[in-house]
Amino acid sequence: MSSSITAGEVARAPGFLSKERIIARPGFNRWLVPPAALAIHLCIGMAYGFSVFWLPLSQALGVSAPVACAADMGFVARLFSAECDWPISMLSWIYTLFFVFLGCSAAVLGGWLEHAGPRKAGLVSALCWCGGLLISAIGVKTHQLWLMWLGSGVIGGIGLGLGYISPVSTLIKWFPDKRGMATGMAIMGFGGGAMVGAPLATALMGHFGSATEVGVWQSFVAMAVIYFVFMTAGALAYRVPPTGWKPEGWTPAAKKANAMVTDRHVHVSVAWKTPQFALVWLVLCLNVSAGIGILGMASPLLQEVFAGKLLGNELTFSELNSAQLAQIAAIAAGFTGLLSLFNIGGRFFWASFSDYIGRKNTYFAFFALGIGLYSLVPNMGHLGNVALFVAAFCIILSMYGGGFATVPAYLADLFGTQMVGAIHGRLLTAWAAAGVLGPVLITYLRESQLAAGVERAAAYDMTLYILAGLLVLGFICNALVRPVADKYFMTEAELAAERALSHDKGADSARSLEWHAAPGSLPLVLVAWAVVVIPLAWGVWITLQKTAVLFH
Repeated sequence: MSSSITAGEVARAPGFLSKERIIARPGFNRWLVPPAALAIHLCIGMAYGFSVFWLPLSQALGVSAPVACAADMGFVARLFSAECDWPISMLSWIYTLFFVFLGCSAAVLGGWLEHAGPRKAGLVSALCWCGGLLISAIGVKTHQLWLMWLGSGVIGGIGLGLGYISPVSTLIKWFPDKRGMATGMAIMGFGGGAMVGAPLATALMGHFGSATEVGVWQSFVAMAVIYFVFMTAGALAYRVPPTGWKPEGWTPAAKKANAMVTDRHVHVSVAWKTPQFALVWLVLCLNVSAGIGILGMASPLLQEVFAGKLLGNELTFSELNSAQLAQIAAIAAGFTGLLSLFNIGGRFFWASFSDYIGRKNTYFAFFALGIGLYSLVPNMGHLGNVALFVAAFCIILSMYGGGFATVPAYLADLFGTQMVGAIHGRLLTAWAAAGVLGPVLITYLRESQLAAGVERAAAYDMTLYILAGLLVLGFICNALVRPVADKYFMTEAELAAERALSHDKGADSARSLEWHAAPGSLPLVLVAWAVVVIPLAWGVWITLQKTAVLFH
């Protein structure tokens, strides 16, 4: 009898990766959760820095110079050819695949994540992202581009989506008093991933490269191993609070009539059909479209608008010699690095600020400031005021990053916290749409302006005014967001059923739903934060060194 009970208990025991196994006990320090999320986001954020591989990969066979393909070789044939090098235009499709599959996987797998829990989702993300890097390494070694597309683009992109949304719901539940700040800390890591990964990749390629090797496949393997260790540690460190937990001494604000912050919950299958979801989707898409287009064209924009003024002369871009062009390219690289810093800083600053002024007001600030800055930038360019021009774009990029970091808390305010990770996953399709709209808009408008005979210094004016117009539409969409109607919220019975599916459990009678962190947890918190902050600080330092060129 005793042995059969034991066997039954074992059969019912939750698995190591199950959500039940990571419900925190009294005394757990919630400040251990953000470093776990950062460990994953800093790794997958390398997707932003993948362009560091394009030039070496474009001459993987020739090493010192590309081996040209036959002029009549078609696009598909080049995917499978091991006889000639790949053009950068074909390599950059990996970047597109990243964000398409990020949005799709986040939308499709968000509901599964809520039920499976962040530990399991984080480990699957690590397997996909790092496994994708290993498949890409095989693709480089065998010189098969389709393997790189499949490995990093498709499988890695799925890992990106799962890793990106894995901490959202958990962090919001641990920090009901600081929702914006909590998600801002994690999503800041995604923006900073390239700042760590790009110099790491450059150093690895320098180490593995030789007269016969560009060192890319070896770098992919090394980064896959390093990232897998970090991401696995982050996933295993995740803990979820028991249902109903709140920080000790914290009392939710009294609900006001038509308040934008709900204490009820909407199911993901219902949330995406609401007017509020459609409006927030447009808010994010329009904000990101305006920012991502500038981020992709920052370097040529600065060079073409100011040209010789960056060197203290009045020469136009076409009048500069090769040495001068190299000088302004270095200055533009510093400009791009500075924008990256503001992109990261904006994620934490604006998301934290939204805890005080509200999510809707934060987006009003994004759109109002953005409209004014985009409208004024052309005049700053014509006046030759580099400092104001750079400052304007730094603020714009801080709001681009801030938009990503603030939107999970906006969704939690509107739809509740129960399924916010899944809802956020579906909303990220707006990112995929913006990733196409923004860059296409700015590049094609620039080309049409140049074809019409507009001088390079003024070629971006029309584009910037159109981006300001997109932000006007965003402002209107944000103004139309209202509290979610009662009919969309789950009933108590539906909420209980969803919590059972999600393996959510409240504290038992012996456990409090309100606790102080254990006094001895502080050293562990400091170690956890050091593990993620030290690499990020190194990346920031490298970027600041490059940015210093801008001020010489």
